[in-house]
Amino acid sequence: MHLPDKRIFRGLLALASALPIAVASPARAAPSVVIDVASGQILEQEEAAAVWYPASVTKLMTVYVALDAVRQGRLTFDTPLVVSARAAKMAPSKMGFRPGSEVTLRNALVMLMVKSANDVAVTVAEGVSGSVEAFADEMNKASAALGMRESNWVNPNGLPDSRHVTSARDLAILGRALLQQFPESANLFNIGAMQLGGRITANHNGMLGRYPGADGMKTGFTCPAGYNLVASATHGGQKLIAVVLGAPTPASRTAKTAALLDRAFQTGSPMGSLESLPSGNGAPPDLRDRVCGHRAKAAKEFMAEVEDMTIPINAAPTGNPVVDALAGGRQSVSVRDLARLPRPFFTPVVVYAGRAPGYQGPVARARPAGAPIGVEEATAYTGEKSEGSEASPISQPAPDAKPLRAAAAKHAKHAVAAAKPEASDTPPPAKTYAAKAKGKAKVAALETKKPHKKTEAKAHKEHVAAHPAETGKTAAKHAEKQQKGKAHAGKSSDAGGAGAGDAGQ
Repeated sequence: MHLPDKRIFRGLLALASALPIAVASPARAAPSVVIDVASGQILEQEEAAAVWYPASVTKLMTVYVALDAVRQGRLTFDTPLVVSARAAKMAPSKMGFRPGSEVTLRNALVMLMVKSANDVAVTVAEGVSGSVEAFADEMNKASAALGMRESNWVNPNGLPDSRHVTSARDLAILGRALLQQFPESANLFNIGAMQLGGRITANHNGMLGRYPGADGMKTGFTCPAGYNLVASATHGGQKLIAVVLGAPTPASRTAKTAALLDRAFQTGSPMGSLESLPSGNGAPPDLRDRVCGHRAKAAKEFMAEVEDMTIPINAAPTGNPVVDALAGGRQSVSVRDLARLPRPFFTPVVVYAGRAPGYQGPVARARPAGAPIGVEEATAYTGEKSEGSEASPISQPAPDAKPLRAAAAKHAKHAVAAAKPEASDTPPPAKTYAAKAKGKAKVAALETKKPHKKTEAKAHKEHVAAHPAETGKTAAKHAEKQQKGKAHAGKSSDAGGAGAGDAGQ
């Protein structure tokens, strides 16, 4: 075999170093899909079967299982759900209800869709199924029956867990099932704001009130998942659902969803059913660095891929000077500017904590597996997490959670104060115990010393009686010592007086 000489190798090496080398870089992940609700046909999709972290769009699955339980007659919308200690410990976003509080299922579902409350999601799960684990089993059975192939659910709120996954395709299937199987509850996904007492909370869905025809569904966010959205819209009698996953900002999520929907409404054509897509596999990506580390750069890259198109808007005066100034009488606006348009005022849906007036039925709470709704409180399950059920710490609270942190801290402070025992039950401090111990020791020492002195005096008296001669000699010696002491004291007193007189002159 003939081998080339070294000069040829050096020449090839130099040529290779002079040529640009294409290095495969990870694709910017942003799965999406648009479907027609009536037919179930895909109008547009990109990596729709990719496995992904759902974040709070999980709550659409929670609502599906809860509505199905109502359909089965297991509970009603007025059934009170009891907040457990486990529910109260959930990370924000949350309502901050104390353990033992009650909320009706109807109010709880509104709180899920508008506030995306994680504590309420657990309350719903425990009320419907008895525990989070039992409810997750129901979630998985329901999603399998719907044909959701990439989904695996382990909790009702979407707080991060490496096992808790779905896909854009599966979420489109879920959204369509909710609208078709529970049409009477469709308005649940289109609530612009809710009011609890004096507090009004707006929906996080940036499409509502901005995109013409937008009429629901749900947002979600964690650092690993990015900003997710399942959005529905109706135009000209056609209803579409768009799913966008992994956007780096809320604005970019809104822009891409608007662009996808508008293009689908105008030029979309069937591309096959959701079931026709091949199943996704593998682990979902962790977008923490892009979404919560270098967000500005990621947003710029993401928006560069969003089609720069315009959509029609209501050019008529709204009475809101900010909206009117931004619209400027225009008939359309760029999807890139859509998220910057202030949303119109939504009349809030009023919710409350506690039972519905006059309700006399069973109460749903955390309970042992298999126990029916309405189990007596004496045998109620505490709802504490079982060993090994902790979620993976790969998230941070969503931005909407910030205003509630002070309230949560206040509730925690009150809870600690309420948990303190009464004064009679409070043990004295360590210093008190030490002082008492020292005093007892002193008393014991004195009591021990006094009998000792009495014993010595009695012994001396007996000794004198037994030895009179010796006692007389001792007394004589003692008298002689006393006499010498007096003489010495007199000399010392004179010396001292003389010194004092000299000093006084």
